[in-house]
Amino acid sequence: MIKWAIIAAVISVITGFFGFSGASSATAGIAKVLFGIAIFVFLIFVALAIFAGKAIF
Repeated sequence: MIKWAIIAAVISVITGFFGFSGASSATAGIAKVLFGIAIFVFLIFVALAIFAGKAIF
């Protein structure tokens, strides 16, 4: 997920450099959403690991 967010951010920078501001803002929005989803999933896995560790030990 982070990989796709980085790819979208790079595409956003490249399109912004060439003057395609509409495409740049669209891909920047996609990158933000993907990064937010990745952070959310990461936090869920951290919480599950903590609770599973407490249940086992």
